[in-house]
Amino acid sequence: MLSGIRILDMTNVLAGPFCCHQLAHMGAEVIKIEAVGGGDLARQLGADDELSSAKMGISFLAQNAGKKSLTINLKSEDGKAIFDRLLTTADVLVENFRPGVMKRLNLDYDCLKQRHPHLIYCAISGFGQTGPMSARPAYDQIIQGLSGVMSVTGKPDDEHLRVGYPLADTIGGLTGAMAISAALNKMPRGQFIDVSLLDSVLTTMGWVISNYLIGGVEPGKYGNENITSAPSGSFNTKNGLLNIAANEERQWKSLISHLGCEHLEDDNRFSTRENRKVYRNELSQELETFLAAKPAIQWERELTNLGVPAGVVKTIPEILKDSHTLHRKLIADFENVMGIDRDISVVRTGFQADGKPMEVMTPPPTLGQHNQDLLSELGYNQETIDKFVAEGVI
Repeated sequence: MLSGIRILDMTNVLAGPFCCHQLAHMGAEVIKIEAVGGGDLARQLGADDELSSAKMGISFLAQNAGKKSLTINLKSEDGKAIFDRLLTTADVLVENFRPGVMKRLNLDYDCLKQRHPHLIYCAISGFGQTGPMSARPAYDQIIQGLSGVMSVTGKPDDEHLRVGYPLADTIGGLTGAMAISAALNKMPRGQFIDVSLLDSVLTTMGWVISNYLIGGVEPGKYGNENITSAPSGSFNTKNGLLNIAANEERQWKSLISHLGCEHLEDDNRFSTRENRKVYRNELSQELETFLAAKPAIQWERELTNLGVPAGVVKTIPEILKDSHTLHRKLIADFENVMGIDRDISVVRTGFQADGKPMEVMTPPPTLGQHNQDLLSELGYNQETIDKFVAEGVI
């Protein structure tokens, strides 16, 4: 899809690298610009200390497959000259520094567009480039709290809870990839894209926010219950937790008929959709009495065959081993990866094109792995490249 597009990835840790990870899988050539000696902080993060020590941490491996790594000291004049020469070949630049950092390096959009008017410049930050909070540092945890996500996560009597993975970073990354893909379709090219993690998260909370803005209902915590319908939530069975979403009347009738509790339809508390929402706790207790007869996996098969949406609550290892995940070829395997001498498996992207999964052909790069190739391509001879190495430019 993006074959022939060159993207300079100046990002660190998650939101920016995840954005460029999507673009690499869509066929773009992604060159990761990293600091000399250290590189992306994610190289030192993850659950395996040995990999982190080798600057190939699991957090880095997770979203950098298919990219090339070029180390440049952007504070040096030679480093800036290399970068400027590279910009003449690039279509997109992505960075996720705090607002102001790129300006201090004279590498902000206003500066670069004078020499590179075709450049699509995407800045990903916690709060965007403008506004009262724009200069504040931000991490996923901070955005989850400020956005209200934590205030609607958990059971009613629980303290506020964060979602169990970096929701804000990944949503921000997807937002950046979407915006860049759209900007690439605009002719002539050249645009500044300002991605805010806070804005990105808020836009995904559509129904929750609309219930407040339009309906005047302040959002709250409902645990595993779906506020818009009942029965729609998680239920205990003989063995395991089962999600059921009988949101339509025909699904409700099929459910109680199959469970053998048709009498609930004659109960005033459950006779209508609105009544079931009011008495959702009582309804759950009634249903769980009948669901206790079989394990969750058996109910899942039976209810799904009847057209009642149902699914067991799985662990991460369980869903990764599931036949459906395997069929979708969501996991990519790389053998004997350079720098760590071991096999790794990483997740691809959430869509396929023409019946095929998005894929990249190369594993995550070691720090500066492509310095020689890229500088040679830019016209630097070996003597100059050796000089750059000796002087710490690359």
